[in-house]
Amino acid sequence: MEELQYQIDLLNAMNQKLSSNLEMYQKICEMSKNTYVYCDFVRNKIDVMGQFQQYFPFQLSSIADLEHILEYVKEEYVEQLRNVICLEYRTVDKDEVECCLIKGGVWLHFETVVVRDVQGKPQSKIVRIMDISQTKRQKEELKYLAYYDVMTGMYNRNYFISILSKWIEKAKEEKDIIGLICIDIDDFKKISDGMGLVIGDELLQVFGQYLKEFSSDEIMVARANNDVFYMAIYAPFGSNSVEKICEKINKRLEEPFRLTQNREIFLTVCMGIALYPESTQSAVELLNCAEIITLQAKMAGKNTIRYFETPVLEEFKEMIEIENQLKTAILNNQFELFFQPQFEAEGRKLRGVEALIRWWDESGHMVSPAVFIPIAEESGMIVSIGDWVIEEAVRIYSEWKEKFDCDFVLSINISAIQYRKPDFVPNLIKILKKYNVDARAIELEITESVLIKDFVEVVRQLRVLKDYGIKISLDDFGTGFSSLSYLKGLPIDTLKIDKSFVDSVLEDQSTQVITEAIVSMVKKLGYETVAEGVETEEQYQYLRNIECDNIQGYLLGKPMPAKDLEQVIAKNMNQD
Repeated sequence: MEELQYQIDLLNAMNQKLSSNLEMYQKICEMSKNTYVYCDFVRNKIDVMGQFQQYFPFQLSSIADLEHILEYVKEEYVEQLRNVICLEYRTVDKDEVECCLIKGGVWLHFETVVVRDVQGKPQSKIVRIMDISQTKRQKEELKYLAYYDVMTGMYNRNYFISILSKWIEKAKEEKDIIGLICIDIDDFKKISDGMGLVIGDELLQVFGQYLKEFSSDEIMVARANNDVFYMAIYAPFGSNSVEKICEKINKRLEEPFRLTQNREIFLTVCMGIALYPESTQSAVELLNCAEIITLQAKMAGKNTIRYFETPVLEEFKEMIEIENQLKTAILNNQFELFFQPQFEAEGRKLRGVEALIRWWDESGHMVSPAVFIPIAEESGMIVSIGDWVIEEAVRIYSEWKEKFDCDFVLSINISAIQYRKPDFVPNLIKILKKYNVDARAIELEITESVLIKDFVEVVRQLRVLKDYGIKISLDDFGTGFSSLSYLKGLPIDTLKIDKSFVDSVLEDQSTQVITEAIVSMVKKLGYETVAEGVETEEQYQYLRNIECDNIQGYLLGKPMPAKDLEQVIAKNMNQD
């Protein structure tokens, strides 16, 4: 009797332990948000642990009930799920599938393992059901960030390149053409800075939505960055031709874009166009070609359309090469100053010298200032180069003063970018004091580009320079559109007549009339005149006869190194 009681107590203890373990496993399943379904084929029994009914509104009473799950899954996933959870359709013992439920947008991951006996007959099956909705949402968000521009909802640059690459592969097979338009909003920074970032962002969204209206199976649009957009056109013919689409965009830009709070903003754009396979053979290179020609369109002016041609790419590569070499030249001080003398027309006495920068590249060839100065200005390197020119010219001039005790003008060209620096004037004065050079010996040559930005502020700074005794020369006079209007009230001392007038002054009567009028007008205003590019005795005699004050050009002196110019200075002193 005692033995029987012991057996009963032992069984109760084991049942209690099993119940406790079952409860623990149930809690673990609930906490992990996983559901486990155990199918025992031998006893034809099914057990469920976890939150099965949170996803399916029925109970699993038998193994056959598993097929009812298919009724709650979206149709496109039914067959895949059937192959995983229903035994009679299985070909492997371990499988998994992800599927979405019809309601609620819930994503579930089903994983099944089948256990067989030694004869290969199925004994049992475990189905794990896991809620992966959050993971799916995160993946979709990451996918969106990877493929789309957050602000406009358009394709981003990377995804655009990915699809464009596939289009190019297709075009290769079909012997077709792809047109690519790069669209850059003119003066967007001014709009954004002037009206605020919020308005700027809204404008990008509205303009982007307009461009998205072109989207179709043959047209793809994307936002590259900030105010730059792309449009690719597969087989650009008929109404989908590049020309027609550019016309439509420009026609739309005749009307303002309406923003919130009844704001209306007019836009213009520059468009650069590149074609596959004419321009290049790859997606990235096609984009580069379109971007390069768009940049050139912007440099040429607003509201401009340009087509890419192969020489443009070569010019761009050459420009980049020069820009990189310029950086090295600045670091290694590879520049040299030449000086071109200026002489009084009456008597040919040395009036002054103009400092001119020279640069020999790594191969020993001289790069024309007409080539590298615009690149330096575009890149901002002109500031470093200009600072070096000023100090080096003043340093050399101070040595001449000490050696020859001479008295002539040192002319230095100043870039508009240099001039706009707030510390330009203080730094210049500091250099003059450092080398003990009288400010009255310095003449700064400015061009019309210095005046265009802010005429009133420029005149104020010129007056500050004049107060120090520094002379101001207006260079290349007559080549701009507004030179005459600038003369009124402009505190200058010298006006330089451009070489283009001197070249044709003997043959062209109109040029003679203009040149004589300039000299006469300048004399009445009290300015000094310097004629540039005088290369023949006949030009010199003509300019002297019309009372031009000074002559500069190859006839009387080419640009030369400082050492060679010392001979000119010494000869001039002997004449005195």
